[in-house]
Amino acid sequence: MSRARQPPLVTGISPNEGISWTKVTIRGENLGTGPTDLIGLTICGHNCLLTAEWMSASKIVCRVGQAKNDKGDIIVTTKSGGKGTSTVSFKLLKPEKIGILDQSAVWVDEMNYYDMRTDRNKGIPPLSLRPANPLGIEIDKGRFPQKDLEALFPGMSADFTSENFSAAWYLIENHSTTSFDQLKTAVVNLKKQANKKNEGSLAYVKGGLSTFFEAQDALSAIHQKLEADGTEKVEGSMTQKLENVLNRASNTADTLFQEVLGRKDKADSTRNALNVLQRFKFLFNLPLNIERNIQKGDYDVVINDYEKAKSLFGKTEVQVFKKYYAEVETRIEALRELLLDKLLETPSTLHDQKRYIRYLSDLHAPGDPAWQCIGAQHQWILQLMHNCKESYVKEQKGSNALLHSPMLDLDSDVRPSPIGHLSQTASLKRGGSFQSGRDDAWRYKAPQQVVFVEKLTKLVVSQLPNFWKLWISYVNGSLFSETAERSGQMERSKKNARQRQNDFKKMIQEVMHSLVKLIRGALLPFSLREGESRQYGGWEMKSELSGQWLTHVIQTVRLSSESLTALEIPNDMLQIIQDLILDLRVRCIIVTLQHTAEDIKRLAEKEDWVVDNEGLTSLPSQFEQCIIHSLQSLKTVLDCKPGEASVFQQQKTQEDVCQLSIGIMQVFIDCLEQLSTKPDGDIDTAHLSVDVSSPDLFGSIHEDSSLSSEQRLLIALSNCRYLERHTFLNIAEHFEKHGFQGVEKITQVSMESLKELDQRLFEMYIEFKADPIVGSLEPGIYAGYFDWKDCLVPAGVRNYLKEALVNIIAVHAEVFTISKDLVPRVMSRVVEAVSEELSRLMQCVSSFSKNGALQARLEICALRDTVAIYLTPESNSSFKQALEALPQLSSGTDKKLLEELLNKFKSSMHLQLTCFQASSSAMMKT
Repeated sequence: MSRARQPPLVTGISPNEGISWTKVTIRGENLGTGPTDLIGLTICGHNCLLTAEWMSASKIVCRVGQAKNDKGDIIVTTKSGGKGTSTVSFKLLKPEKIGILDQSAVWVDEMNYYDMRTDRNKGIPPLSLRPANPLGIEIDKGRFPQKDLEALFPGMSADFTSENFSAAWYLIENHSTTSFDQLKTAVVNLKKQANKKNEGSLAYVKGGLSTFFEAQDALSAIHQKLEADGTEKVEGSMTQKLENVLNRASNTADTLFQEVLGRKDKADSTRNALNVLQRFKFLFNLPLNIERNIQKGDYDVVINDYEKAKSLFGKTEVQVFKKYYAEVETRIEALRELLLDKLLETPSTLHDQKRYIRYLSDLHAPGDPAWQCIGAQHQWILQLMHNCKESYVKEQKGSNALLHSPMLDLDSDVRPSPIGHLSQTASLKRGGSFQSGRDDAWRYKAPQQVVFVEKLTKLVVSQLPNFWKLWISYVNGSLFSETAERSGQMERSKKNARQRQNDFKKMIQEVMHSLVKLIRGALLPFSLREGESRQYGGWEMKSELSGQWLTHVIQTVRLSSESLTALEIPNDMLQIIQDLILDLRVRCIIVTLQHTAEDIKRLAEKEDWVVDNEGLTSLPSQFEQCIIHSLQSLKTVLDCKPGEASVFQQQKTQEDVCQLSIGIMQVFIDCLEQLSTKPDGDIDTAHLSVDVSSPDLFGSIHEDSSLSSEQRLLIALSNCRYLERHTFLNIAEHFEKHGFQGVEKITQVSMESLKELDQRLFEMYIEFKADPIVGSLEPGIYAGYFDWKDCLVPAGVRNYLKEALVNIIAVHAEVFTISKDLVPRVMSRVVEAVSEELSRLMQCVSSFSKNGALQARLEICALRDTVAIYLTPESNSSFKQALEALPQLSSGTDKKLLEELLNKFKSSMHLQLTCFQASSSAMMKT
C-alpha cells in the first residue's frame, strides 16, 4: 500500500510581481505527479488553472489573471496531496496607461484603443491620432501622489482624450516645474497644430486653380461665338466647328492628362502590387525568415511557419506562390538534413535528442529518426567503452599518456544520471558513489586495471540511463506531441517499437556483454575465450591484483549493477553482470587466501622469541590476527547483496577454499618447524625475555645469552600447545562465522598436522635432554671398577645417581623457565627413559652380593621416591622390573639400613629436590 503524498508547498515564484497576464514560474515541492494530478492553482485569489502548464513535481508555468487583491499567496491543489500552502506571495501591479506614441516594452495596437468616453474599444484612422505630448515641450513628471490628485479633481481625468479632461490636473502632473516662458511656447505650439488642420483642405483647392481657370475660359469663348452667329445658316458649320473644337479640346485634354493618367495607372498597379505583397508578405518573406530562424536555432518558429504555409499554399495553382513555396520546401529539406545530423551527433543530451526527434516528426522526415538515434547512441556507447580500454592499455604499456579526448570527458558533456551514486549516489549509496570524491593522487597509486574499471562503469552508468529512457519514450510515444493530429504518429511509433523490441534487447545485451568482457579482460583474462583476448584483453599482467583491490572493484561493479537495476532494466539482461560479480568474488577469496598464506610464511621473520608468563611468543597471536584480518577484509565479498548467489554454491569453490585454508594452516605449522629446527647459526640472536615479576622463574636464561636449540624447541612446543587448545579453535569459529564450508575438515587436518609437529619436536627435545642422562648411568654405575658381586656395605647413594638427578633438575628448571605447563610432560618422559635404562642395567647384572643388592635397591628407591610425582605406568613398570631383578632383603637390619640411608639422602638433597615438590604443588593447583 503506497503512502499518501505530502501536500504541495510553493517556495518560490519568478517574477514575484507584475501586471495581469504576466507569465510566472512557480517552484516548490510535491506540485503533482503529472498534468492530470493538478486540479487547482490560484494566485492572489484568481483561478489560473486554465493557463497552467505542469513541467515537473517542482515546477509549474502559468499566467497571472485579473485578480482583485493587490497581494496574495500562490495555492496549488493536487489530487494526490490535496490543497497546499505557500511561503511566498505575488504582488499584482496596476497597468500603466500607455499613450499612442509612447515607447513601450510590449506591443500596443495603435488602430484599436480604448475610448474612455464611450467605455468601449474604438478604431480610429491614423490621421486622427493625437500626439502624446500636445504642448510640444519637455514633460517633467511631478511627485504629487496620484491619490491626492484624484481627491483634488474628483470625477476628472488627466487624459486629454477623455471627456472629463482637466487641464489643471494635466499641467500639475506633467509640467509642475515648467517655467512660464516654456508654457508660452506651448501655447504657440497648440496654435500651430490648429492652423495645420485648417490649411489641409485649402491646400487641395489651391493646387487645382489653374485647371478651373482654363475650363472657365473655354466655356466663355464658346458661348460668345454662338451669340454672334445667330442665323440658321451658320448653324451647320458652327455645329461642325463646335464638334471640331470639342475634339481638339478632348485631344488637348488627353494630351494634357495622358501623363497624369499614366502615373495614376502606374500608381494603381503599384498599389495593387503592394497590397498583394502586404497581404501575402508571410509567404514572400518566409524563405528568408526560415534561414534567419535556423541560424538562431528557433526551430519551433520555422516548423509553425512551415505548417501554416503548407496549409495555405500547399495546393495553390498561382505560379508566383508555387515558386516561393518551392523555395520554402527546399529550405525545409535542408533543415531536415541539419536536424538529422544534429540528432545523430554525439555526445548529446536526452533533452536535445527528444527535441530533434520531435522536430523531425513535425517536419514529416522520411524513415524513423527515433530508431536511427537509438542505433547511433548504441554504437557510440560501444565505441566509448573500447576507446576507454585502448587508452588505459596504452598508458599501462607506457607508449603515451592517457588521452583526454572529448569522447571520454564525460563530466563536461553528459549529464550524470540521478542514480548515479549509484550513484551517485548510488552515492550516491556507497559513499561513493560511484567514487568521484577521490583525488588524482589516488589514481596514480591505484593499478591501471582498477582505474579502468571505475572509468568504464562510470561511463556505462552515465550513458545507459539516457539510452534506456530514450527507448522508453519511443515505446510509449512520448517523443511526439500529444495532440489529435499527432495521434497517428504515436500509434505508428508504438507499433514500430513493438516490432523492434528484440533488436533493442540485443543492443542492451551487447552493451552488457562488452562491459563484462572488458572487465574480465582486465581482471580475469583466463575466463575469456581465445578469440576474445585480443578484442577485450591486451593488458600486461605482471602480477595479479591483491584482494584489497579486487574487493574495491567488486564494490564498484555492485554499485553499477544497482544503478542499472534502478532503471527497471529486466533482470535477464543484467544476469551476466551478476555472473561477473560472482566470479570476481570467488577470485577475490582465492587471491586473498593465497596472499594470506604468503604473509603467514613471512611471520617467521617477525619472531622475536620474547616469551610471556605462559611460555608463548607473539607468533600464535600474530597468526590468529592475520587470519582474522584476512576474513574481515572478505566480509563484504562474502555477504550476498540482493540478487546475488552464495559464493560457495559451487562445489569446486568449496573444495578450493577448503584446500587453501588447510594450506594456510600448514604454512604456519611449517613456519613453526622451520623456526624450531633451524641451526643456531641461521637464527637471529634474539634474547629471551622473561617476566621478572614471577617468583617461580629461575632466571637461568640471562639477557646476554642467545637461545639454544633446546630452548627454541621448548618455545615451539609451548606455542603448539596453545595453538591446539585455543588458536585453531578460534580460527575455526571465525571460518564458520564467515560462512566457510568444510570447517570440520580444515580443523581436523590442521590439528593432525600440528600434533605430528608437536610430537616430532617433543621427541627431538627428549632426545637432546634424556639421552645424555641415560648415557651417563652405566659409566657412573661401574665407575672405579665397581662390581655388584664384590662391594662394601652401602654408605649412601652414589654420585652417579646424584649427578643424574642434578641433570634431571636442570631439565626441569629449563622447562619450568619456558612453560610450567610443559614440565609434567617432559619430566615424565625423562623419568621413563632413565627408569627404563636403569631397569635394563639391573637386568643385565648376572648376580648381586648382599651389599650389592642393598646398594642397588637404595639407588633405585632413591630415584623412584625423588621423581614420584612424574611416574607413569611405563616408568613404574620399569622400576618394578628393576627391583624384581634384585635379591629380596631377608633381614630387618638391611631394611632398617635401607630406610636410614634413604632418609639421609633425602635430607642431604633436600634443597635440590625442592623443585620437584614445588612442581607438584603447582601441578596439583592447576
